[in-house]
Amino acid sequence: MEASAPGRRRRRRSWRRAPAAGSPLTRAAVILLLSAFVARASPSVGYLIRLPRGFRLTQDTVKIVGSSNFPVKVYVMLHQKSPHVLCVTPRLRNSEMIDPSFQWHGPRGKIISENSTAQVTSTGSLIFQNFEESMSGVYTCFLEYKPTVEEIVKNLQLKYVIYAYREPHYYYQFTARYHAAPCNSIYNISFEKKLLQILSKLVLDLSCEVSLLKSECHRVKMQRAGLQNELFFTFSVSSLDTEKGPKPCADHNCESSKRLSKARNLIERFFNQQVEVLGRRAEPLPEIYYIEGTLQMVWINRCFPGYGMNTLKHPKCPECCVICSPGSYNPRDGTHCLQCNSSLAFGAKACI
Repeated sequence: MEASAPGRRRRRRSWRRAPAAGSPLTRAAVILLLSAFVARASPSVGYLIRLPRGFRLTQDTVKIVGSSNFPVKVYVMLHQKSPHVLCVTPRLRNSEMIDPSFQWHGPRGKIISENSTAQVTSTGSLIFQNFEESMSGVYTCFLEYKPTVEEIVKNLQLKYVIYAYREPHYYYQFTARYHAAPCNSIYNISFEKKLLQILSKLVLDLSCEVSLLKSECHRVKMQRAGLQNELFFTFSVSSLDTEKGPKPCADHNCESSKRLSKARNLIERFFNQQVEVLGRRAEPLPEIYYIEGTLQMVWINRCFPGYGMNTLKHPKCPECCVICSPGSYNPRDGTHCLQCNSSLAFGAKACI
């Protein structure tokens, strides 16, 4: 597939084609994008619980027992209900206890059963209703009981380190190159705005947003040819989800990763169809057009400030964005965390 204009030849690059039958929206978007600029064509140019994503706790879903030998780590999704944290060891859980007495202490002191955010049940279980960053820290349960009526009272102290965690901020990062007007031309700025409007409209129904990260114009020396102007676009596609705000849909199939995947497919199809539409043109090429094969994509997951991934400290929860300083939360502490960006496209992980 080739088309040419006087004094200019299109580069041909390898590209994985999408099916010819595209959605009417993307095909119409391509035609709209090209028609806006074709008139300007120049005539020359321990016990660790990690719950799966999308999983929500119910009252009796998970119960965590303690240890008399070491603190037990517990991970609770931010703004969600916690599992039941029991004031017993595995051995005591399966044993009778006479006249048990439970008392919990946290970072803010003694926890009473009437607390609105933390509840202590009659059997000594600790439950958080809406876990916040400030609730992270060391929790200690003091247990008194008799193994039998005849025996004396025994005392046991169990420690838990409870961490808030949240899902990473997932998004796709795209880069694409366009043959451009001269770098100081206002046409390039106008084209950039039109392109962003079309991309945003493509993913709007999926509750996703497109953000321009960088746009630069450069003069490029072609192989065995002269110089040409090119626009280098870098933009991201992310979900509009907010953990505290309303969800765009309640269906399990509408979780952010699935919607982002659909948005990625729409964008890839949009760029493929630009190549197909230009290939069928009999007229000279427009001044600004997509350069075939230059679209690249990277899948990124990054922790929010104050949270980090640390496989050494949290080996059973390596992909969790865990709060960095339990018991003394400060968003500014994010600079002291180990934060990683995973690039699934290249199979690499870079830590910052």
